[in-house]
Amino acid sequence: MTTDCLTVEQLKKGLEPLNGHGDSKLLTHLNSCVHCGLCADSCLFYLATCDPRLTPARKVDLISSVYKRYHTFTGKYLPVLSHARKLDKATADEMVDLFYGSCSICGRCTMHCSIGVDISYLVSVGRKMLANMDMVPATLQSTVNAAIETGNNMAIPTADYLDTLKWMEEEMADEVGDPEACIPVDQPGKRILYTLNPREPKFYPLSIAAMAKIFYVAGESWTLSTRMYDVTNYAFFSGNLDEATLIADRLWKEMEHLDAESLVLGECGHGTRAFRWESPNYMERGFPFPVMSSVECIANYIREGRIRLDPEKITVKVTMHDPCNLVRSGGIIREQRFILKQFVKNFVEMSPGGTDNHCCGGGGGLLSMSEYNDRRIKAGGIKAEQIRQTGAEIVVTPCHNCVDQLIQINAYYKLGVKIMTMAEIVAEAIVVK
Repeated sequence: MTTDCLTVEQLKKGLEPLNGHGDSKLLTHLNSCVHCGLCADSCLFYLATCDPRLTPARKVDLISSVYKRYHTFTGKYLPVLSHARKLDKATADEMVDLFYGSCSICGRCTMHCSIGVDISYLVSVGRKMLANMDMVPATLQSTVNAAIETGNNMAIPTADYLDTLKWMEEEMADEVGDPEACIPVDQPGKRILYTLNPREPKFYPLSIAAMAKIFYVAGESWTLSTRMYDVTNYAFFSGNLDEATLIADRLWKEMEHLDAESLVLGECGHGTRAFRWESPNYMERGFPFPVMSSVECIANYIREGRIRLDPEKITVKVTMHDPCNLVRSGGIIREQRFILKQFVKNFVEMSPGGTDNHCCGGGGGLLSMSEYNDRRIKAGGIKAEQIRQTGAEIVVTPCHNCVDQLIQINAYYKLGVKIMTMAEIVAEAIVVK
């Protein structure tokens, strides 16, 4: 038995996230939108396309209409009058396009909402509905599957990973002039377990050498892992929190296995958010160990006098892109500015920046969903214009997903800038003792 091409079981599972009658947060945000339109001007997808279908309010209306159809009297018996919609295949397909394909869950619309509707939260609920129905875009789900099956989202074989680390170890040792300098792997009892975005060993290995150089100069006790080094968790954005829990739990267990004192999360905005701030909620337990981002770690080294930066190394104009998950969702905004202002003579902010920044367009899993490439690049034009207006020659961002998106819009919009991670620009200016 089917319901307009959705099975009865799909329909039942799809509606489960809306069945929490006692969930005051869900009910409040589902029923509070006043259609003022402020969210439209905050959304890069609407600004880039002027398509009213892509406004955040449209996403709220879509999930609200489904809720009304199954949980209100007028929705059940007078659906046309109450603008209630049945959850059928057409509705589900529209949800996929709007919740996955035209939203990075960057949170800027939520911040600009005149009455505080948590639009990002409602989009996440919509994604949970779709995940329950096995309607996660195949490209995003394949990224999650790779992480579950191989331990990293790019399915990098351990031998290849170790070869890359050895190569970067040699690069780093040459840079610091110490043949004994190393990148430690699977070493128990270290102060720090450091994680990577798999894009580093796959595409940007020099980022690994950059952070290793910083650890070397700081005299840090640290290690990488072969079993679980992936900081990312795309299941958090697919909407499948069971899979997100599985991935997060592996990192937790690796901390215990290596008996590390602290966890330092590599430059990945969504990875930091998914593990540090969100996993205690969906795992329902708090951390018994300190967790920090690499940006905070570097800032601490500077404050403690463990590293020094040469103000003569970077002389061109530098701007910074704030990763939404790190800044708007996590509140890490001062640390990266503190670092850059220690050695960058000509630092200029984007406008708007900080918590009001425009998303680059690659977040929320969009970078992994190739079917939305054209829309993603078009939405990235908002960020491209921001960069162009700064006149900067270097754009720094402490997030590898942002790096990938910025590299693509740099080429597409012919910006002619250099994209760097925070570790890379710090390593370039660090004073080797």
